[in-house]
Amino acid sequence: MSKDSFIKRLDAMISSIFSSSLKGEEVEEPKYEDVPQTIEEYTKVTGKRFRMTKNQKESGLSRQDAFQEFINTNWRK
Repeated sequence: MSKDSFIKRLDAMISSIFSSSLKGEEVEEPKYEDVPQTIEEYTKVTGKRFRMTKNQKESGLSRQDAFQEFINTNWRK
């Protein structure tokens, strides 16, 4: 098998896998219309844990204050 033939077959296989796995499925981004007010709401909406940064810990911020800082600077509106 030549190198070009192998690459063409590999490309066809990969294309087939991706096209069949994504058929009929639309990837939806989460809607961020309502800004979460608590860490628990943030976790429920995003499925992610809120983590304080090293700088926030060192500056002595409470977990809730660090969360509010995070929401105010990073949340997409």
